[in-house]
Amino acid sequence: MKNEDKHYSGFVNIIGKPNVGKSTLLNAFMGEKMAIISSKPQTTRHRFKGLVSGPNFQIVFSDTPGLIDDPIYKMQEAMNDFAMSIFQDSDVVLFMIDPYSDYSGDEKVLKKLTHTTVPKFLLINKVDTSDPDTLKNLEKEWLEKIAFDEVHHISAKEKLGIDNLLESIKVHLQEGPAYYPKDQISDKSVRFFISEIIREKILLLYKQEIPYASEVFVEEYKESEKHGHPFVHIKAVIFVMRDTQKGILIGHKGARIKKLGIESRKDIEDFIDSRCHLELFIKVKDKWRDDDRLLKSFGYLQ
Repeated sequence: MKNEDKHYSGFVNIIGKPNVGKSTLLNAFMGEKMAIISSKPQTTRHRFKGLVSGPNFQIVFSDTPGLIDDPIYKMQEAMNDFAMSIFQDSDVVLFMIDPYSDYSGDEKVLKKLTHTTVPKFLLINKVDTSDPDTLKNLEKEWLEKIAFDEVHHISAKEKLGIDNLLESIKVHLQEGPAYYPKDQISDKSVRFFISEIIREKILLLYKQEIPYASEVFVEEYKESEKHGHPFVHIKAVIFVMRDTQKGILIGHKGARIKKLGIESRKDIEDFIDSRCHLELFIKVKDKWRDDDRLLKSFGYLQ
């Protein structure tokens, strides 16, 4: 039992393969949508932190990109670096799997998990859509590989087992300060979340290579007033790799980019709690995924 007169804190990092449900879990912890979710692999590209605070505790959750087996671009190498960096500052590691992936473990990840000295939890996700025997065998398989401190069967989407998991995490927090203001919910800026909202709509509205060839950068965010109410002007640039991709994004007579703007603006206004004017521009940069300068401006490189 924790001493109510003391303050406890810790960094809790989530790792796993793409599409296993890491972002859905973070959103479940936060009680609101922080990370974009899509059925497409590599939806999460950055490492960012979600903050859960109470009167005497603060948990800094970190969502990371899914591990890519054979990275092709510098961007993908940076994404893997984000994922592996969780072992450097973890107080608790959450390793997430589900019954539907054939992931048996990357040697580098297994080695890190085996040798980490902090508490490590095995999270088996999507239990609401699987049978008990499959879950039991999956748990046995992984416990033979790694001596996890705890095993939790959860459904991040349905929020099953999330409250118990959160309480278990709190038990492992050490006495320490609040690393961020208690009313703050993330370490990322408003511009970051706006770019993520637009990128999510690209993932949802476009198929094939478009989502993977695109990156969104918010160039301008200006707060003002309109008719006595807060109003925000936003200018965002969508980078693609080829002119044909630009044409697909725009669509016939601009219909598709217009829809993208409308769908993005709805969620942006909900997020910033203000009306806004959103301008979308498209730039063609054929090798942006290997361009150090652009990757740095996008937040992939330091």
